This record gives sequence, structure tokens and C-alpha cells, in this order.
Amino acid sequence: MELQYINESKTCRIEERNGIPYITFPKLSQYEEDMIHGFSTRLGGVSREHLASMNLSFSRGDDRENVMENHRRFAAALGYDEKRLVFSDQVHLTRFYKVTEADCGKGIVRSSDIKEIDGLVTDEPGIPIITFYADCVPLFFYDPVKRVIAMAHSGWRGSVERIGARMVDYMEREYSCKGENIVCAIGPSICQSCYEVSEDVALQFIEEFGDSISQGIPGKDRADVTLDELVWAKGEGKYQLNLHLACKIALLEAGIQKENLDVTDLCTCCNPQFFFSHRASHGMRGNLAGVMMIKENR
Repeated sequence: MELQYINESKTCRIEERNGIPYITFPKLSQYEEDMIHGFSTRLGGVSREHLASMNLSFSRGDDRENVMENHRRFAAALGYDEKRLVFSDQVHLTRFYKVTEADCGKGIVRSSDIKEIDGLVTDEPGIPIITFYADCVPLFFYDPVKRVIAMAHSGWRGSVERIGARMVDYMEREYSCKGENIVCAIGPSICQSCYEVSEDVALQFIEEFGDSISQGIPGKDRADVTLDELVWAKGEGKYQLNLHLACKIALLEAGIQKENLDVTDLCTCCNPQFFFSHRASHGMRGNLAGVMMIKENR
């Protein structure tokens, strides 16, 4: 299989069903009897040209029937009903939405009133929630005690505003979850070597996370992480930014235990043959997606 090398990763695994490859995370897979999770690749669909082939977004100029067929295939691989999907309208904010049965189908088979939302949460079985990506960071959450799932879309704005930590707080407040019980995964997204940012963006991350690094990250010795691992200057006002590390720091400081966290070592920009990447394609791309659903048969 083209994606066989991913099986060498300690943080991600490649699964295949009905000829459709998708990514799973070992720590979340421990609960496969209770919930479904998966992250798409760009392989296995019917879309064409720069959208080839598993584009899962209706907003990229693709033929609607192609996108629907891609959803049918991805849903059959993971094991959910695509017509019950609940979409988010992602705008790089830190707003969350509590999904219920009344929301099923919003964004895919009927219009949606879920606007300006970058995180979806539910404790209701049988409702697949979906978020979309093409370099931004997918964050997956599952509390096996309260049986709550959540996903958050974390671009640089969401990352510097600690969207992952805000999701943990939201789950604790709205569903009585406890951070130490929540299992998380930071999914495939752009890596530090590929992600060049301007000085103003870099300085925001230094201001937000610099003290965390100098004082020591939970579960890490102080010497284990340096500021250069978060952001380093390459000259002429340009910097290389590590979104994965920013999200990791935010989650650990929010109470997630290091043994309950998978952090990706897969870059969407380094692997444009396997993933859609906004940077690698200069915007000519489709969208990847992460899906989660609580199973009804427990």
C-alpha cells in the first residue's frame, strides 16, 4: 500500500476498509468498541484534477455528486451513516457547539445554522461529527468515563489562543468531564520545517508559550523543550513555527495526561501525494476531514 510507511509511526496508524485508507491514533483506538474515529487521506475518492481524489468539502468548487460519493465511501470505511453527519462552519475562532440529534444532517443533506464554529462536542450516540483540514491541526478528544467526543480545528489563531485547552475546559464545564480522563490526538498537519510565518505571528506564540517552555511543561523535564523547538528565526523577518508543540503544551497544561496524548509526526505539506496541503498546492486543493462518533451498541 502507498501509505504503508505510516504504520512505522508511533503516533498514527493506517487502516484500510473497502479500499479506502484512513488514519487512526493508537490511544483513541483503545476505545474502538465505544467510538469511531478517523482522519482521511486524499486517496480513494472520485474527485478529479487538483481535488483528486477524496475531497470531502462542498466549498472547494467540486461537483456535489463527487463530494457525496466521497462521503459515502469514507462513511462506509469508518462505519457511520454519512447522511447524519454534522458539519462545522470553520472560521479560525475558538467557539464550540454542543451537537444533538436535532442537528443530524446539517451541512450535508440539509442547510446548517451552525455558523462560525471551530469545535464540535457531543455525548449522544450515533451522531458523526466532522471537521475539515488542509494544513491546520486536527484535535481529537474522547472522555471514556463520560462518553463524550469532541473535535477542534486549530490553525495558528486557534493554536495561539489555546483552542485545545478551551475545549478541555468546555468539556469539563458542560459535561462534567475531568482533564485527566480525556484521551487526545493531535493529527496530521503542517510541520515546523514547512510552516513559515511573519514576525508578528511568531511573537504572539513566544509571548503565549515562552514562559511555559522556560518553566517546564507538565510531564517533561525543563531541558527537554527549547524555545527554538516552538519558533526559530530564519532571517529577514521570517520564522518557522511548530503548531504541534503549541497544541501539545496547551493540552498538557489544561490537564491532559501525557500518557493519554498522541502527537502526530506526519506533515500534510511534506506529503502532498497523500494529504491535501494549502501551502504545498498554493491553495489549489480539496479538504481532508476528521470524523468521530459514539457507538450505540454499548
